[in-house]
Amino acid sequence: MSQMLEGKSIIVTGAGRGIGRAIAIMLADAGANVVVNDLGVSAQGEGADSSPAAQVVDEITAAGGNAIANYSSVAESEAAEGIVQSCIDTFGSVDGVVNNAGILRDSIFHKMSEDQFDLVIKVHLKGSFNMSRACAPHFRTQQSGNFVHMTSTSALIGNLAQANYMAAKLGVVGLSKSIALDMSRYNVRSNCISPFAWSRLIGTLPSDTEEQQARLEKVKQMTPEKIAPLATALFSDAAADVSGQVFAVRNNEIFLMSQPRPVRSVHTAEGWTPETVSAQVFDAFKASMYDLDVTADVFTWDPV
Repeated sequence: MSQMLEGKSIIVTGAGRGIGRAIAIMLADAGANVVVNDLGVSAQGEGADSSPAAQVVDEITAAGGNAIANYSSVAESEAAEGIVQSCIDTFGSVDGVVNNAGILRDSIFHKMSEDQFDLVIKVHLKGSFNMSRACAPHFRTQQSGNFVHMTSTSALIGNLAQANYMAAKLGVVGLSKSIALDMSRYNVRSNCISPFAWSRLIGTLPSDTEEQQARLEKVKQMTPEKIAPLATALFSDAAADVSGQVFAVRNNEIFLMSQPRPVRSVHTAEGWTPETVSAQVFDAFKASMYDLDVTADVFTWDPV
C-alpha cells in the first residue's frame, strides 16, 4: 500500500476488535502513526481487558508500523483529553480521530430503562463529542485536522428495539455536521461512515427466527476490512474538500447517503388553523411520507 498517510498521527477508538481494528491496521499500513484505544469491554460495555488493544499494536508493529495502545474510556472527558495527549506525547501531533467506540443495550422502547438509554448515549454520542472536543484546540492551532465518526443505518433509516442506539447514532450525524460547519475555517473536516459489517455488536442482535438468522448470515459475509479503505481515504489529501458528508459501506458498495431536505410544501395566504391543517396538509403530503422502514426494507438486494 502507498504511504499516503505518512507522518500523520491518528487515534482510533474501539480499535481492539472488528471495524476499529481493521481501520487501525489499514491506517498504519498507509503510513500513519496510530493510537489503538480500547477498554476491552464486552458488547454490553461490561468488564475490561487490555489484550485486544495490545494485540492490535503487536500486529501493526510486527508489520513495520507505528502504534501504541491506550485503555482509557472515551465516555469521560478527562480520559478523552488523556487519549489525545498520549498521541501528542508519543508521536508529536494529533491529526485525526476515528470515533468508533460503542456498546449496545437493545430493548423494545417501552421496556428500555434509563440506564440502558444513558449508557449507550454516553459512549457513542458523548464519547464522540469528548474525543472531538479534546482534539479541537490542537486542530485549530495547527490549522488542520480530520474526524471520521461511525453512525448506523439503524439511525439513518431505522431498526427495532434500538431507541438508545438510534438516538445516539443520529446524534453523531448532527455532531459531525456541526463540527464540519464550525471548524471549516481551520481546515478541519468531519464526516460519517455507516458500516455494514459483522462485529460483536451485530452478533448480539436477535437470531430467533429463520428470517433473522438469514439476515445475520448475510451480514457475516461483510467483513470489517471492507470498511477500512473508505475510512483511510478520508484522511488522505484526496479528500481535502470532503466534509459534512454521510457515507455507507456494504461489502464492495459505497453509498453517499442523503441528508434531510424539504420534500413538499403547502402554503396559504391566510395562515393555518388546526382544522385547515387537518383538512388539507396531511392528505397533500401523504404520498411523499415515509413508511416505517427498517434497514432491511431499504437495502433489499444482496451485497456484491
